[in-house]
Amino acid sequence: MSTLNVAIVGATGAVGTTILEKLLARKFPAKSIKLLASKRSAGVEVSVGGQNFTVEETVPESFDDVDIAFFSAGGSISKMFAEEAVKRGAIVIDNTSAFRMDENIPLVVPEVNRHVLTKDAGIIANPNCSTIQMVAALEPIREKFGLNRIIVSTYQAVSGAGTEAIEELESQANQFDNRATVEASVLPSAGGERHYPIAFNAIPQIDAFDESGYTLEELKMINETKKIFEAPSMHVSATCVRIPVVTGHSESLYIELDQEGVTTEELRAALADVPGLVVQDDPATQSYPMALYAEGKDEVFVGRLRKDPDHPCGFHLWVVTDNLVKGAALNSVQIAEHLVELKTTS
Repeated sequence: MSTLNVAIVGATGAVGTTILEKLLARKFPAKSIKLLASKRSAGVEVSVGGQNFTVEETVPESFDDVDIAFFSAGGSISKMFAEEAVKRGAIVIDNTSAFRMDENIPLVVPEVNRHVLTKDAGIIANPNCSTIQMVAALEPIREKFGLNRIIVSTYQAVSGAGTEAIEELESQANQFDNRATVEASVLPSAGGERHYPIAFNAIPQIDAFDESGYTLEELKMINETKKIFEAPSMHVSATCVRIPVVTGHSESLYIELDQEGVTTEELRAALADVPGLVVQDDPATQSYPMALYAEGKDEVFVGRLRKDPDHPCGFHLWVVTDNLVKGAALNSVQIAEHLVELKTTS
């Protein structure tokens, strides 16, 4: 049933291209798919899944007759065009931070809070990539045992900072090999005053700092998690670190349950057979999730499950996913799929 006209804003970027790949691979019921980008990208040919598409410039009229518009071109573009797309009849699924904390706009990870979606939604926000994998992994635990504290340290791939960051990692690695002076101009934040090499390094800053000492990336994780879980009093803290990995975000989580006496085996059982989750947790065979092996995969991988030695309700776990797939594009497409379900069952 091909009934919907779809547009992808930011179609030439890594996430936009992955959205297109997922729409085609999952046979989303699209009658047409329009690729939109900046004026300089207009006319570029994109080939995915044996189909050829021509990129068009994003203008208000681009959204005439569009049913669902995916936005992944930066917050400024979303603020410029998202409401215009809604006025012209589209439902917008936005992959930027532009609308995430708007109390009137749902922030959705379908495995966690698809109940907040309605068939007449205007703008729907896609969470931060690190937030998505964390809440997807924790929801089965929260649902069964309750959850009141999360302390997360992330180890985030450079692809989360865009193509320029990937290119800088590659060039810096070559500079190290050739004993040349290492040049840095992108990370930790392109707009920042100082830049540091990412090759053979770990940078404990993603995005700018605010007056609290937290970075904006860390605050996104804190605030988005509370909104998605509908738990404003939950204790959440984050430290976000950029590491020299191209794709795949990793997270070390410390959590505290509402219940005492829960065993590691019970925690592992709560995660088993959950759609979208894969448990890799066998120390005897050195089985645990790694970013290298998560690349290109749809699932969220969970491992290193263990009870805290001192806190009766405390546990530790390790969570990995492809930040461009489930951390961005796939989650957006899954939101759209649920909207289709709502329309067909109403």
